[in-house]
Amino acid sequence: MAELIEAKEKEFHTQILVLSDEPYTRLVYDGCTVPSVLRIFPNSVVVNSYSKSLALPGERIGYIAVHPFMEDVDSLVNGFAYSNRALGFVNAPSMFQKVIAESLEESVDTDIYRQRRDLIYNHLIRLGYTCRKPQGAFYLFPRALIDDDIAFVEHAAKFNILLVPGTGFGCPGYFRLSYSVSRKTIENSLPAFEKLTRDFH
Repeated sequence: MAELIEAKEKEFHTQILVLSDEPYTRLVYDGCTVPSVLRIFPNSVVVNSYSKSLALPGERIGYIAVHPFMEDVDSLVNGFAYSNRALGFVNAPSMFQKVIAESLEESVDTDIYRQRRDLIYNHLIRLGYTCRKPQGAFYLFPRALIDDDIAFVEHAAKFNILLVPGTGFGCPGYFRLSYSVSRKTIENSLPAFEKLTRDFH
C-alpha cells in the first residue's frame, strides 16, 4: 500500500494523507499484531481512544498523532488544536487526564473478549450462520438468515436480541452483534438465538 500511495502521489503531484482510526488496536487476540501506520506511511495520522483499550466506555479521551516528518506538520497540528477549541468539543476532566497519564502501559485482558467471542461465534456457526471469525475488537458480523437485514434485526428484537443492521455499514444482508457484554448475558442469549433461527428454517 505504501508503494502504491507513493506512486500515486508522484503521478498526481500531491500529498496523500493516510488517516487511521485505531481505538481497537490493543484489543486483538489469537496471536495477532497490528502494524504501526506511522512506521509505514510518512504522510499519516493516527486517531486513538482509551475508551476501548482501557475499557472505559463513555469516557471520550484519546489522542491524535501525526507523523513528525510530514510536510507542513505544524499547520496540521495547529489546525487540530484550533478546531478542538473553536468547535467546542468537551475535553476530558483533568482528573481523568491524570488517570490516563498513569495508565498508558495498561490494557484490558483481551482473553475475556476472546472467550466471549468463542462462545457466541461457535453457537451461531452451529445454528447455521456464516461469519468470519474476528481476531480483535468485540463484534461479530454474520450474514442474516434472510436478505432483508433490517427485517431480520426487527424480528430478532422480539426475542430481546439487539442487533444492528449491516445496511448501516454498507453491507446489506448482514448484521452486527457486540459481545462486549457479560458472559452471563451471552449465555442467556443462546436459547433466544435458537428460537430466532427456527423462525427462518
